[in-house]
Amino acid sequence: MTFIKTFIARTVLIATAALGGHACAQAEPSGTPQQLPSVSLGVSFYNIKAELAQTERQREIGLMFRKTLGLNDGMIFVFERAGTQCFWMKNTLIPLSVAFIDDSGTIVNIDEMKAETEDPHCSVKPVRYVLEMNKGWFSKRGIKEGSKISGELFGSPH
Repeated sequence: MTFIKTFIARTVLIATAALGGHACAQAEPSGTPQQLPSVSLGVSFYNIKAELAQTERQREIGLMFRKTLGLNDGMIFVFERAGTQCFWMKNTLIPLSVAFIDDSGTIVNIDEMKAETEDPHCSVKPVRYVLEMNKGWFSKRGIKEGSKISGELFGSPH
């Protein structure tokens, strides 16, 4: 069963990439967590400090090899153009919640991701932004599909 699940997950990721989507965490990084510049974001009345992953390599590594993530810290992935974005958790040691966000800053969908798995987690429609936070961060704060993220990236002050 594990082989079938892995085969299906990899097939979905390959098909997504072929259709112009992206899959993070495909390259084998050095094993050292990356440290990126951060931006301030907000949702509801919560402040978020999000590291900014803008290049293909930065997006591939993401939050791999991190052992902890601050309470209101996360990583925002910025893509050049909207597409079906799919993420998995290879070499990611902490469980995460992922929010897929459209150009206006509206959350399209949220998913929970288990540490060190290759299960695909995809946006339900094309998006340019993906925000990863500690597992349960969004649900514990009542943040859900349709909630609006604010910040310079979305043309709104924070």
